Amino acid sequence: MRKPEEHKSSILTAPGRSGVYVRQPTGYRAFIPAPLPPKPPVSNDGALQRLLSQADFALGRLDGSIQILPNPDLFVFMYVRKEAVLSSQIEGTQSSLQDLLAAEASILAPTQPSDVDEVINYVAAMNYGVQRLHDLPVSVRLIREIHERLLRGVRGSNLTPGELRRSQNWIGPGGCTLSEASFVPPPPHELPEALGSLERFLHADDALPLLVKIGLAHAQFETIHPFLDGNGRVGRLLVTFLLCEKGVLQKPVLYLSHYFKKHRQRYYELLQATRDEGDWESWLAFFLRGVAEVSIQASETARRILALREEHRAAIAAALGRSAGNGHVVLEHLYQRPILSVNDVRELIGTTYPAANELVGRMEKLGILEEMTGQSRNRRFRYAPYIRLFNADELEDGDVR
Repeated sequence: MRKPEEHKSSILTAPGRSGVYVRQPTGYRAFIPAPLPPKPPVSNDGALQRLLSQADFALGRLDGSIQILPNPDLFVFMYVRKEAVLSSQIEGTQSSLQDLLAAEASILAPTQPSDVDEVINYVAAMNYGVQRLHDLPVSVRLIREIHERLLRGVRGSNLTPGELRRSQNWIGPGGCTLSEASFVPPPPHELPEALGSLERFLHADDALPLLVKIGLAHAQFETIHPFLDGNGRVGRLLVTFLLCEKGVLQKPVLYLSHYFKKHRQRYYELLQATRDEGDWESWLAFFLRGVAEVSIQASETARRILALREEHRAAIAAALGRSAGNGHVVLEHLYQRPILSVNDVRELIGTTYPAANELVGRMEKLGILEEMTGQSRNRRFRYAPYIRLFNADELEDGDVR
């Protein structure tokens, strides 16, 4: 039996449904997107409706799972960093979650990838965008502000961060020319109208299900490709910002980068099919599957965090005696900063260095802390069991067939 995203209607997938290719004065053909929503409308048949219901249910369960955590922001702290790593890796960075946490803890290792600053910028852009939503709706203005922070001082910072491109870009294998490109987005003079149309669609009062609307918007943004660099990362952030803006999620905890990275080739093929064949239904089926899959994974991670916290609180209470209070303070701190030094502990609990060192040693014996430098001086300790919860699925790979 064919999967829903492989089902194509000869009417609904007619070329021109999503836009048209127009030859430019210099000879190349660029794609000019049609305004959303698609015409004819998205076919919400039985298969797509089932996927939408599953995604809605999984997303609601995720939001509920986060709310029962003792401090949801501590879950968000690490989840944001995991997303930053994965989304940046799609664009070619090599930094891992461990590299990011080490850099944030000011650990300067000779093996640290030079591109970790790009991941740090992603975290900053994400946090900035979530806060900015209190004052500004998802809009071209917000997208430009996010883009500026994403590229500030890193690779791509010479490519007009925060500014719509003034030259033609294209998508294709590394080193390919404009004439060899697999896809050419709209030329610069078309960007204001294309983005303005997208913004109007985002805030139109229509009957489209929210997840369908967000899936359409993500694909349309990637088609417009308004910047010279960083379009993929901004487009993925757009999904979560829209969910938060509409109140579907109270916290920014739905990130699709792991799913898109795992099925990278299929992701690109389906985006291209929306342009060439007007096949929005296959793309939306893929997108909704991703929302459901990632929501379930995140809910499970939240459950494991709660179980881990209770396990370690019990271990501290049973083993540390009069030091248990300080041990609990350190444990809670680790959910926000999972790498620390003895001096960090000393400042955190307001004690002497020897007392802090002893507490760290006892927490190390409990398996809560793990020394990570292998040095006798300037040692750093990580909350390894917690970090592993967020690394568990990073090595998965595969493709939807």
